[in-house]
Amino acid sequence: MLWQAGWNREYIRPLQCESIVRGFLFFTSNELKSTLVCDLGDCSSSRPCMGVQKMFGFQCSVKRYHTFFVSDSFLPDTVSEKEKETRIMIITLKDGSKKEYAEAKSVIDIAADISEGLARVACAGEVDGEVVDLRHVVDKDCELSILTFEDEGGKGAFRHTTSHIMAQAIKRLYPDVKLAIGPSIADGFYYDIDSENPITTEDLAKIEVEMKKVVKEALPITRFTKSREEAIAFFKEKNEPYKVELIEDLPEDAEISFYQQGEFVDLCAGPHLMTTKPVKAFKLTSIAGAYWRGSEKNKMLTRIYGTSFTKKADLEEYITRMEEAKKRDHRKLGKELGLFMMSDEGPGFPFFLPKGMVLKNTLLDYWREIHQKAGYVEISTPIMLARHLWETSGHWDHYKENMYTTVIDDQDFAIKPMNCPGGILVYQSEPRSYRDLPLRMGELGLVHRHEKSGQLHGLMRVRCFTQDDAHIFMMPEQIREEIKGVAKLIDEVYQLFGFKYHVELSTRPEDSMGSDEDWEMATDALRGALDDLGLNYVVNEGDGAFYGPKIDFHLEDSIGRTWQCGTIQLDFQLPLRFNCEYVGADGEKHRPIMIHRVAFGSIERFIGILIEHFAGAFPTWLAPVQVKVLPISDKYMDYAEKVVNELKESGIRVEIDTRAEKIGYKIREARLQKIPYMLVVGAKEEEEGKVSVRSRFLGDEGAKDLGEFITSIKAEIKSRENRKVEVQEEQK
Repeated sequence: MLWQAGWNREYIRPLQCESIVRGFLFFTSNELKSTLVCDLGDCSSSRPCMGVQKMFGFQCSVKRYHTFFVSDSFLPDTVSEKEKETRIMIITLKDGSKKEYAEAKSVIDIAADISEGLARVACAGEVDGEVVDLRHVVDKDCELSILTFEDEGGKGAFRHTTSHIMAQAIKRLYPDVKLAIGPSIADGFYYDIDSENPITTEDLAKIEVEMKKVVKEALPITRFTKSREEAIAFFKEKNEPYKVELIEDLPEDAEISFYQQGEFVDLCAGPHLMTTKPVKAFKLTSIAGAYWRGSEKNKMLTRIYGTSFTKKADLEEYITRMEEAKKRDHRKLGKELGLFMMSDEGPGFPFFLPKGMVLKNTLLDYWREIHQKAGYVEISTPIMLARHLWETSGHWDHYKENMYTTVIDDQDFAIKPMNCPGGILVYQSEPRSYRDLPLRMGELGLVHRHEKSGQLHGLMRVRCFTQDDAHIFMMPEQIREEIKGVAKLIDEVYQLFGFKYHVELSTRPEDSMGSDEDWEMATDALRGALDDLGLNYVVNEGDGAFYGPKIDFHLEDSIGRTWQCGTIQLDFQLPLRFNCEYVGADGEKHRPIMIHRVAFGSIERFIGILIEHFAGAFPTWLAPVQVKVLPISDKYMDYAEKVVNELKESGIRVEIDTRAEKIGYKIREARLQKIPYMLVVGAKEEEEGKVSVRSRFLGDEGAKDLGEFITSIKAEIKSRENRKVEVQEEQK
């Protein structure tokens, strides 16, 4: 590579002109940048290198060497000492070490410079906190992390590449298919397509075969850009209307980028891998319908889901876990165990059946117990409130599309999507003093939010649910201790159910309200509370609510899935909007600070999580039916009824199986219903006044005095013990 003014630059491999130009511009003074000229010679590229055309109006091939000329008046000795000092670019790596470069470099080149092994497994980069493509050119000092599949950003790039491989395979098999979008998502990816001939689950295997061919071809993946007009014309020619619509909706000054692998070209912002070769372990998992751009007014498209991994073993482990998840599906178990139902007459509005109500009420009893101990008072606020209240809170302007509204006596009302404005009205119902604070008010409030029909999912995504809300009003100096109290309460809840969890602290976003002092004070209080408790946490910079920082609790269930449930949010704005006050020790009026917090989150969703976590086999204290009495035959029905009555008098939830079936069948049925204890009664049991105990935990536990059994199960229920299964009985 020749720089005419006596500067020779040698490259081991051909580089995109963009990289060369950027490197040159990095170490030349501003007044000399305009003197750069490229000897295009026999350049025959049909598309420009990114950035070069924009700067200089020429095109060049990415596979050719070129000579770059600078004005003859420019000589190395004309560069000032200050300019020489600025030629070095310092890259700070994840481990704190630094790399220095005299020219701009792509992320993949920096990765290769660190180690060839790292370059082989690199999926993306992260520059100053922003995930970027491996092709991204670093041209200034920055913090850089090379992301592998072990990083979330790396997983995203890997799976996004897989979605393009799937789209390419689909276009090869079904050329008339129209492509929409294909992003990576948690645990995988999807692509939305529009096909005249429906693609079914039976077609997935054929698509996978074609995907393997694309991977085997090891196609290089290149990135390029086009002008807005060129991009629109390109996709109109290819008859891809969804791509055209996406481009037309982009801002006028948006960079319109494309990725190409072989014959396949897609509109995409990236990031992507360098080739298709690494994507060897993948599986297409399901097909669903999805409205274009999520609007029910638009056409229903076909959404094909899949996942991918770097290793076949990891893929197989994931498939096993998903199969286990299917067995635990709360919708399936909810029906089998008689817990809840859904109806077309109330889409998204769950119906709790008798056993489900027992489960729900047991949870709520526990909630009331721990909140009473923690110094909370319980309130209840109306389900519907006037429009002006929601205007004051900001919901009418920012959340109206998700609210159910009506008109009463010519006045607009809204069914509450959140409990907090009602809680504020309770706070304002009487004058408050510093002596009243902190004031902890809990509410099991039923809220309604409009969810699109395609997003509804059993109890996990519904249109009405009960929030285990609480609002704490306090003085600034009380924040730290109150946060600690809430965190301890949430920890107690999750420990009871056997959930592991991790904590995230989210700080001030760019679009926020309030003073710097308030935000600093609040964030320091949250951080200090977590430090005091010795809780490990991850900081999500800029991910807080617009009204204050927050702490989120992400619990992990028995098969490794995570769920965001508990949250603690500090709020300066609602007390300000509603002009909340208290009289301080100085006799002056002050504004309280407010905490929004939940432990369960949505009771309905939490029940869904519990069903799947326990696979329907709830701990004895929580089980809708704790004991099933099984008479061997009708001859022992009277004794069985006596046993039932004694259990009921002791506060134990019990049922009796009166069917004229064999005892083996009755036992199997009780096991399928996940009953913790079965009491078999026959001649010997009646004669001795005992019961033969079979449990979900040990199988056959032998004969026991009824009184002895009642004492032991009551102790288990009182302690809320989660008894371990030590003997796994076959269920047929």
